[in-house]
Order: sequence, then structure tokens, then C-alpha cells
Amino acid sequence: MTPEQAQYFAQRFEAVVGNVERFIQGKDDVVRLALTSLLAEGHLLMEDVPGVGKTSLARSLSASLGLSGSRIQFTPDLLPSDVTGVTVFHQSKDAFEFHPGPVFANIVLADEINRASPKTQSAMLEVMAERTVTVDGRSHPVPRPFLVIATQNPVDMDGTYPLPEAQLDRFMMRISVGYPNPAAETQILKNAHEGRRLEDLRAVSSTEEVTGMIQAAGGVHIADSVLTYIVGLITATRNSPGVRLGSSPRGGLALMACARVRAASRGRHYVTPEDVGALIQPVLAHRLV
Repeated sequence: MTPEQAQYFAQRFEAVVGNVERFIQGKDDVVRLALTSLLAEGHLLMEDVPGVGKTSLARSLSASLGLSGSRIQFTPDLLPSDVTGVTVFHQSKDAFEFHPGPVFANIVLADEINRASPKTQSAMLEVMAERTVTVDGRSHPVPRPFLVIATQNPVDMDGTYPLPEAQLDRFMMRISVGYPNPAAETQILKNAHEGRRLEDLRAVSSTEEVTGMIQAAGGVHIADSVLTYIVGLITATRNSPGVRLGSSPRGGLALMACARVRAASRGRHYVTPEDVGALIQPVLAHRLV
């Protein structure tokens, strides 16, 4: 990536953030992390109490980027085929035809994912890792870019199935939205009073531009010394006496990918240790036991 490309990347990044913040008030850091996760081609887990805007953030991000979106409400009776799709026999065609499920979208909102059974949760594992869905022995690629935004509530845990470590490790980041400050909450009430709706958001980007930004972020320079720093952090999580299970190599790859996007979003064509340090908590914390 050239310095000029980095400046253009930063301009487009700020345009998307500004558009999302027309609807999501007072959560600049959360919006930036969510967009960073998408442009690093990783998945996002949002864990917070009900009503703080987790679903609205996912929908406003999809609308601002001009990407297709879908929502899956996870419940105990949800079946894997309700997520991935099914193969149906058509008598008129005398052939089987695949009917895609809601997972075939650019941004998939998996709402309250921990309320589904482990069998249904496992239906998300392949598509999150491989970007393909296998039904009846045939693989079907999902659209690119592809991002799963999953939500779960840390309260009211009766009847839920905690996500196993293997599934948590597939999320690039875990973030918390949190309550808005009084000024932001006042603006939320004003927007509702004035009739402003999420549907009023207009796209400021496109699928082609988002794909180009993902490819550009992969070209951000990262020095060997910064890579050594990342490996040192990952190794420290495995050797710490207070940690039973440290980060996998996937954690290091996620940290590197996110640091590249963060550097480009600030108009730089190279990664600094500060980029890595700013992302340690959302990228690594959920991988540790």
C-alpha cells in the first residue's frame, strides 16, 4: 500500500463511520472496531445487556456499506437447516435444487446465538471458518465479503448454551456496546421523536469498494519487529500462571489483520506497536480461559 492509498482508505473509513454514527450515538470506538473487524475479514461477537443497540449497529453498518444483510433469531428450536438452507426435490424439473438459508448474505446478524442448541450453533462453524456451506455433500460459497455479527446477553442465562472455546476462537473480536452517555441518550430520544429511522440511512460505499479496501488492507506493511512483538504477546498468554488456556495461533493472525486495518484507517501504510496494543483486549481476551 502506498501513502496515497492509505490516505484514501482513511477517508473512506471515516465516511462509513460518520454515516453509521448518524444513527448510533456516542459509540465511536465500538463503530470503529466493528468496521475494523469487517475489513479484516473477521467475525464479531457483541456481548451486552438488551436494548443498547447491538442489532441496530449491525443493521446500520450493513446499510452504510451497501451490503446485503440478514438476521437470524437463535432459539432453542432452531434447526441447522434453518440457518444453512435445504435441498428440495422439484418434480417439474425432476431434480434437486438448493434453497439458500439466511446465512447467504454479506453481513449475517446471529441474534442471541447462545440460545440455540449446540447442534445448531455448530452449523455456523464451517461457514465462519471456510466461507462455504456444505449441504447433502455439496459445498456452496457464501457472498464475499462475509461477516457474522453475533450477539449474546450476559444476564438471563437460563436456557442458554454457552459458546465453546472452539467457537469463540472463530470470532476475530468480542466487544461490549455499553450504555450511552447522557448527551448521546438525549440525541437518541430526539431522533426517535423526530421520526428518524434506520431505513433513512443511505449507503456511502459499495460491495466493490469494500472488497477493494479489504484487499488494500492486506498490503499494509508490517515489520518483522512488530511480528515478533505479536508473537511475544501470544506466547505470554500461554505462559502466564493465571491463564489455563492461552491464545491459539489464530489469535496472532487476527491481531495482525486488525492492526493492518487500524493503521490504514489512520492514513498510514505501515503498522506500529501502538496499533497492536490498542487491539489486544477485543482480539485476545475472549480466547483466554
